[in-house]
Amino acid sequence: MNRVLGGLVAAISVTAAAVGLIGCGTAPPARSQSGGAVIEVAASINAWGSILSQLGGVHVHATSIITNPTTDPHDYEASAADARLIANAWLFVENGIGYDSWAAKAVQANPDRARVLLDVGQVTGIAAGGNPHRWYSPADVDRVADAITAGLKRIDPADGSYYDLQRRGFESGGLAEYRGLIDRIKHEYAGTPVGASESIFAPLAPALGLDLITPASFLKAISEGTDPSPADKVTIDAQLREHKIKLYVYNSQNSTPDVSAQVEQARRYGIPVVAVTETLTPAGDSFQQWQSGQLKALAAALASTR
Repeated sequence: MNRVLGGLVAAISVTAAAVGLIGCGTAPPARSQSGGAVIEVAASINAWGSILSQLGGVHVHATSIITNPTTDPHDYEASAADARLIANAWLFVENGIGYDSWAAKAVQANPDRARVLLDVGQVTGIAAGGNPHRWYSPADVDRVADAITAGLKRIDPADGSYYDLQRRGFESGGLAEYRGLIDRIKHEYAGTPVGASESIFAPLAPALGLDLITPASFLKAISEGTDPSPADKVTIDAQLREHKIKLYVYNSQNSTPDVSAQVEQARRYGIPVVAVTETLTPAGDSFQQWQSGQLKALAAALASTR
C-alpha cells in the first residue's frame, strides 16, 4: 500500500459517551478477490495485536511488532523493518503511557494523515507516568476493543456491520472463559491479600477482588527499572516472613535481583508463586488463551492456600 506521507499523526480518543476518530484518509483499502477490504493494521505488542486481529477478522492483515516472550518491551529498539510496517499500516495500536516510546518515535518519524493511530493511554485516560499495563485491566480491554472496532469502521465503512459482528463475537465467545474466570476468582477469593513484583498485576488485582498489599512505590520502581527503597524491601520481607500475603505474583519478563530474592523467599515460606508475562506466552496463543491460562494458574494457587 503506497501512500504519500505527511501531515499530522491521527489519534483516537474514547470517552464513555462516544468514540472520536481523527485523521483517516480517503484512499481505499486493498480489495480481496471476494470483494471485501483487506487492511494492513499493526500493533506495537501482541497483547493488543491479538485483539486487533480477531476484531478485524478476514478484512485485516494484522502484524504485531513484539511477539517474543523473552523480549522486554520497555527496552525494545525499533528496526527499519518496524518503521516500514508502521508507515504502511492503516491503523496502528501503540500502548503509550511511556511503555513503548520507540513506537511513538517511529510514528513521529513517518507522519501520515491517512493513518488511524490508536494510543491506548488516550483511550483509557491514563496519563504519562500512570500504570501502562492496561491489557491487565478487563475494563480497559473493553475500551480498546471498542476503539479498534470504531477505527476499522472509519477506515472501511462498507464493512461496518462485519466489524460490529466481530466485536460482539469477541465479547460473547472469545472472552467468555476469561470473564468467567475473573468472576469465579472474585466470588471465591475476594479480599485475599496478595503480593506482586511490579505494577503489571495492579490493574488486574482489583478486578479479581484481591487485596494487593505490596507498596505501590515498590511496584512502580521495579516496573520502571529504578531502585526500590530499602523501606519498601523491608516491608515486603515482613509480609512474606509473617505470611501476610497468601500468594505472590511476579513478572517473569522483568526479574531483578530484588524480585528473584522475593520469589525465593516466598517459596521458602510456602507461599505459592505465580508467574505472569507482558507478552503472549506462548507467542502463538490468542489474548484470551494467554490470559485465561494465567487466571487458571492464579485460581489453582489460591485454592492451595485454603
